[in-house]
Amino acid sequence: MIIRNWHGRVPAAKAAAYLDLMRDVAIPDYRKTPGNLGAWALSRPDGDIVHVEMLTFWTSLDVIRAFAGDEVQKAKYYDFDADYLLEMEPTVRHYDAIGEAPRG
Repeated sequence: MIIRNWHGRVPAAKAAAYLDLMRDVAIPDYRKTPGNLGAWALSRPDGDIVHVEMLTFWTSLDVIRAFAGDEVQKAKYYDFDADYLLEMEPTVRHYDAIGEAPRG
């Protein structure tokens, strides 16, 4: 299993709306990709900003390519991201994982 990890920062005043978009748009988009095993949006307040981490679980790099394109290290952004994020981090991190995929 491969875990794909993306990080972003949003102003605290916009965090609830951004997390709603993660729940309603991004997570379903991940989940509809064959080979996706799960998707989680994590948030952590830090003063006047909120850190958002997307953890997605995949069967292989090939299925990540189907979702993100040939440059699997490149972050994938949605049209609404520029309205919320303080910067557009260019890359994501991938981890090889052992264990059981999360359910839900």
